[in-house]
Order: sequence, then C-alpha cells, then structure tokens
Amino acid sequence: MNDLALQALDAVTRRGVSYADVRAIETRGREIATKNGKVGHVSGSESMGLGIRVLAHGCWGFAATDDLTREGIEAAAGLAYRIALASVAARKHPVTLAPEEAHRATWVSPYRSDPFSISIDQQVALLLSVDAELRRQEGVSLAEASMHFERQRQVFASTLGSLVDQTRVTSGAGFSALSYKDGEIQRRSYPNSFGGQYQLKGYELVEELRLLENAPRIAEEAVALHSADQCPEGEFDLILDSSQLGLQIHESIGHPIELDRVLGSEANYAGMSFLTLDQLRRLQYGSEMVNVVCDARQEHGPGLGTFAFDDEGVPARSTDIIRNGQFVGYMTSRETAAQVGETKSNGCMRADGWGRIPLIRMTNVSLEPGRQSLDEVMGAEHAIYMETNRSWSIDDKRYNFQFGCEIGWEMRNGQRVRMLKNPSYSGISTEFWNACAAIAGPEHWTLWGVPNCGKGQPEQVMGTGHGASPARFRKIKVGSAYAG
Repeated sequence: MNDLALQALDAVTRRGVSYADVRAIETRGREIATKNGKVGHVSGSESMGLGIRVLAHGCWGFAATDDLTREGIEAAAGLAYRIALASVAARKHPVTLAPEEAHRATWVSPYRSDPFSISIDQQVALLLSVDAELRRQEGVSLAEASMHFERQRQVFASTLGSLVDQTRVTSGAGFSALSYKDGEIQRRSYPNSFGGQYQLKGYELVEELRLLENAPRIAEEAVALHSADQCPEGEFDLILDSSQLGLQIHESIGHPIELDRVLGSEANYAGMSFLTLDQLRRLQYGSEMVNVVCDARQEHGPGLGTFAFDDEGVPARSTDIIRNGQFVGYMTSRETAAQVGETKSNGCMRADGWGRIPLIRMTNVSLEPGRQSLDEVMGAEHAIYMETNRSWSIDDKRYNFQFGCEIGWEMRNGQRVRMLKNPSYSGISTEFWNACAAIAGPEHWTLWGVPNCGKGQPEQVMGTGHGASPARFRKIKVGSAYAG
C-alpha cells in the first residue's frame, strides 16, 4: 500500500501542483444481527482504493479509484488535476493552508482480541442467547441484537514528505427489547440506543459489555414502561445519564464547533452554527464547571474519534473547546485554520473512505469529569432522571433543541420514587449548559461511540466519540415532546 500511495503521489505531482496528498485505504467489515430468535443478517465486506487530493491554482481537485493498475492511478491523478483547474472559474479566493511538518509513522490501535479471529458461529450464538433471554420476559414483542466490526488500514502520503501508515480496529455491540401494548410501543436498549456501544477496541468490548447478564433487566423495563406514569410537564432539575449526555454534547457542542459550518461551506447538510467568529473567547457557553475538549489522542481513550494522524497528516491533538464555561476553540482543518489566522490545524479532517474527500469531523468531543460524587449529582430535592436516547431534534444553527429518552424516573432527595415513560426535555444550547449544576467524577465517566454521524454531500457517515459522566441541570423544560 505504501508503494500505491507513493505511485499516485508521483502521478499527480508530475502535473505541477502546489500541494497534493493521497490516502490508500484497505477496509474489512463484518455485521451480524438477530431478530426474534432468527439470524437477521450476516455480512462481510472488503474494499480497497485510493483518493487523490490536489491543490492547483488555489483550488482543490479530488478524484478516487479502485482501479489500482498504473493506468487507473494515472487516470485518477489526471482527473483530480483537471477538477482543480476547472474550479478556478468559481474561485472566490485562493486556498491557503496552515503549515504542517512532514511526519513518518506507523501506528496500530491497541486491541486484545481480533474480532475477525472469532468465528461467526460463535458471535451469532451469543446474539441468539441474548435474544432468547429478552423474549423470556412476557410482554416483549420484538428482540433485536447486533455486532459490528471493522479493520481499516490507511497509508497517507503528501508532497510535504509525510508517509503515515495507521490501522484502526473498531467494534460495536448492543441489543434492544420492544414491547407493544394498547397501541403504544415502548423500547429499552443496552448499553445505548442506535446499535449499542462502539469503541476503538477488539472483541474484548463485547465481553466487557456483559450483554447476556443485562438482558433480563432491559426486557423487564421495556414491559414495565407500559404501566409507568407519563413524564410530567414543567420545569424541573434534570439529571442525564452519560450516554444521553454524550448525544447532547454531539448535537449542541460538537456540530456547532465545526469551523466549516461557521464559515458557511456546510450549510446545505444540517445547517450552519450559532458560534460565529465574534463569539470566540467571549461567549459564556456554560457554567464554570463545564469543560469540553476535542481530543483524538490515544490517551483520551478508545474512542471512534481516536487516531494517530488525521486525513491531512496532522498529528492527533487535544484542543480546549469550553474552559471554565467560556467558548475558546473550534475544530479546524489546515485550510480553515489559515482562514481565521490560526498557525496550526488541530487535526479534525476525516473521510469515511477512499472515495470521499476529507471534511472537518468530530473526533472525541468530551465533557471532562466533575468533582461531585454520583450521590451529589442525584441528590437534588426533586428532579427528573433520564436514560438512553430515543429521539432528537435541533435547528439548523444548533441552538434550539428537543430530546426524548427511553426511560425516566422521578427523583426525590436522591431516591427513585417512580418510573416515568416517554420522558423528554428541550432548551437552548447555551442556556442548557449554563444551567449545569453538578457533574460526576472520573470513576463514572464513559467514552461513548456514535457510529452514524452524517455530514457532507454526498453524505459521509462517520464514527465520533463523546465522553461524559452523569450530570444535573437546573430548571429545564421537561415533558412537552410526548405529552399525553
């Protein structure tokens, strides 16, 4: 693959470009799903190709190919160059890139157990056991379970002299139980909705999740929700579990700090951002205990946004986004960093495969742990506690939002007094984070994986990471989304 990347780089630099980079990528995937005692699907995939990005006459050109013959690579290089030349007619200003050093490295994400070394039969057997345990509960109408594994090796080469070979192994697993009664469907998922938990790990993640051991509780809760009281409507102190808080971070912090949204180049898909440039280092984004980082480094944890180098060859970095409640940083690329006067990109450019041009994407956007114990977070005189996302909605500036969760509890003095069905809450991003009153400590912090974040046209689906501990927020509007 090194030779392929260097061959493609040579093919395009001979045409006289100011900058070029190549990503040669080989990917293997496996997906397994079961439904109501039967195998839903088992699929495997393999892909290999390369993408060529060039900068000529101040404009980008990009082309990709899976024809890895010399002729195929030459054709893709020529196409990328011609696209750059054609783009001059629509150029508003020439592209300038923030400087970056040349890097040479080889990196493999750490894992203990290769998921592709575990037989499909063994993996299916575990999912069917979980499925059977879920359906053992009377009232469960539908049981679903799934696993997903991917290994991707990428070789990056650029005219700066970089040559980076990195391999990432990701795993995901989870299940859900649905119960239908009297025209209403209730759902409980474990360990998270939308497929479960995903991390930069091997098969050991599946073992750590203890799927079979948690199935009875989840099935029982799905059925019990039918008898639960409707979530009350009004202003309450709100407590969120770490998985729901991860999605809150994703939507109300992660997307608005993408600098391409702020600068207007991402307006068509999911909107722009309320975090205009004049807000930087001026906006009080949250209360003083709110600290958020964008961190792709391995030491941050095994997140879907963890890597050694981004798709521009920029080393993984940690960037403060919110510090003591103040908004202090964006996610940038080499191009957008130069546009706003930054001397370096903070390494957030990624593509979902060899056939797509890199975009600014979330790495691991995480809320740092607080100093409160879990008892202190839960210990409000009267609060509503919610777990596991069910639905979300946010406007095209990422400002006004509404979220629904699968299950809630009314809390009094730290004790659960009743289960609540159809819980929801809404608010304004900055008002919500300024209402943060307590964040649990590092022993309760989890790095969650969101495997299905969409951006770009054509759409790119990317995995992102979000670390959080359970947290409490003062006087949040609760209960209006599913009011009975």
